Amino acid sequence: MAREIKFSLLYRDMWQSSGKYVPKVAMLKEIAPVIIEMGCFDRVETNGGAFEQVNLLFGENPNKAVREWTAPFNKVGIQTHMLERGLNALRMFPVPDDVRALMAKVKKAQGTNIMRSFCGLNDHRNLKGSVIHAKEAGMIAQAALSITYSPIHTVEYYMGVVDKVVEYGADEICLKDMAGIGRPAFLGRLVKAIKDKYPHIKVQYHGHSGPGFSVASMLEVARAGAEYIDVAMEPLSWGKIHPDVITIQAMLKDAGFLVKDINMNAYMEARALTQKFIDDFLGYWIAPGNHQMSSLLVGCGLPGGMMGSMMADLKGFQGAINASLRNQGKKELDLNTLVVMLFQEVEYVWPRLGYPPLVTPFSQYVKNTALMNLMHMLKGEPRWKTIDKDTMNMILGKMGKLPGELAPEIKEIVKQKGLEFYEGVPQDAFPDDLPRYIKMMEEEGWDRGQDDEELFEFAMHETQYRDYKSGIAKQRFEKELEANRAKAGAPIVITRPVVEVPAFNTDKILAKYPDAKPVHATVKGEVIWQVDVADKSSAPAEGSDVKMGQTLCHIQAFYGMEEIICPADGKLVAVTAQQGQKVVKDEIIAFVQ
Repeated sequence: MAREIKFSLLYRDMWQSSGKYVPKVAMLKEIAPVIIEMGCFDRVETNGGAFEQVNLLFGENPNKAVREWTAPFNKVGIQTHMLERGLNALRMFPVPDDVRALMAKVKKAQGTNIMRSFCGLNDHRNLKGSVIHAKEAGMIAQAALSITYSPIHTVEYYMGVVDKVVEYGADEICLKDMAGIGRPAFLGRLVKAIKDKYPHIKVQYHGHSGPGFSVASMLEVARAGAEYIDVAMEPLSWGKIHPDVITIQAMLKDAGFLVKDINMNAYMEARALTQKFIDDFLGYWIAPGNHQMSSLLVGCGLPGGMMGSMMADLKGFQGAINASLRNQGKKELDLNTLVVMLFQEVEYVWPRLGYPPLVTPFSQYVKNTALMNLMHMLKGEPRWKTIDKDTMNMILGKMGKLPGELAPEIKEIVKQKGLEFYEGVPQDAFPDDLPRYIKMMEEEGWDRGQDDEELFEFAMHETQYRDYKSGIAKQRFEKELEANRAKAGAPIVITRPVVEVPAFNTDKILAKYPDAKPVHATVKGEVIWQVDVADKSSAPAEGSDVKMGQTLCHIQAFYGMEEIICPADGKLVAVTAQQGQKVVKDEIIAFVQ
């Protein structure tokens, strides 16, 4: 009898793997019914990861976003799941246990059904609290294995982690192949080992597309017994992200599995809406390279989702590196050469740092160390000269046990600095802290929110929450958006109120101004203009508050500034134009003089 394979849409991860932000709540509410109408998804990843922080950085409330985003899926029986980082929960550094417990309660109350928990070091001690808190909150506890490829990351190694999380009460296992470098045959063997030993445990596979293994991997894990496959959809599928549901559905159907049909009309609508969100503002943070797959990722093992930040870092260092090379009388290096050198340095650094799986935040630690090594070596300085605090804490074991042995030179650095290795349970080093946050909220006069959700956000992301509450976050975001739009050559949008203007028709206006020319917008977008009247024949009407020669505002065109008059008593009118069209809105027409 054919076995069913179910799909989970990674809509949150699609965005956060490609750019800095995710759609705002109004956008998510718009697309949710269309995703449901597609009819092919049993699960949707709605929150977790950096989702909470991103909403705070917008200057908007993440709790409102989670509740309104999960609600339509809950209503029709589609399960929602979130991603959290074990000891680090929803941030990049350790979280007290009482805050982790509150997170599970809040997310369950907000409509999240499944808590997917991973530890970047695969330390089962960091996953124990996640499993227990999820179960106590009434959620499905899905423990994730951070998949990577090295001599020590064997089936036996991963089964050691599986044994412990099943002992703690995990309901499901996820193979989190965050860089997509898990070899297909290996992944199949791992799934089979899990299903043979724990047939009641559901297995879900999450694999990014970057190096190109993911399609074959999905077929292998399905054949080995996995029940759920994570997929994406255009225009944010493939590249460094996830395979598209259409391809995976067709492949599995041909292989004899039962898979749900896809409502293609709804797919195309969801595709168009996603593109609309990209065009609105999200696209300004999506690096073009994130749409491209690269076999170079096979060797370094870095996750595709961090390629954008890595390239930005490398560009920032390029000037300093080349300045040093010039001073040494050496040839400067282009960006492509530096990328290959950085990948090679990651390959060198990674085993010497104990083979931490290259997933947040440890992928960043390894990349940062490799980048600093590269810069120092090109300057003629030794490796390991700069190791940041977070990377050193990883080395010392404060975030969990490293999978492999540290290289002798790393141990020597620890000795020279007079530091000590931490042997205890990582969580024990971070005592409960909620009472302090409760007191601070009382002092600020802030409400703890429904189900203590505002307290949770404050305790999890204190700095970002304060910026959100003060309004600084929204101001900062809007300024950043304006800068990115200008950099991309987009028209500057200035909003002005529409004032009352007497209705008139085109023929009358052309009769009064026979030499006037219609406005042609050089790009699609909002058109705003100036009144700069030197010609007496087009002077403002008597009594108008517009003065002769006064510039009220400018239109920012792609090719420069255009002087525009409005022949309706010199009043300002806000309009929208497409390229080559006359600017017409409610019989109001603006003309270039």
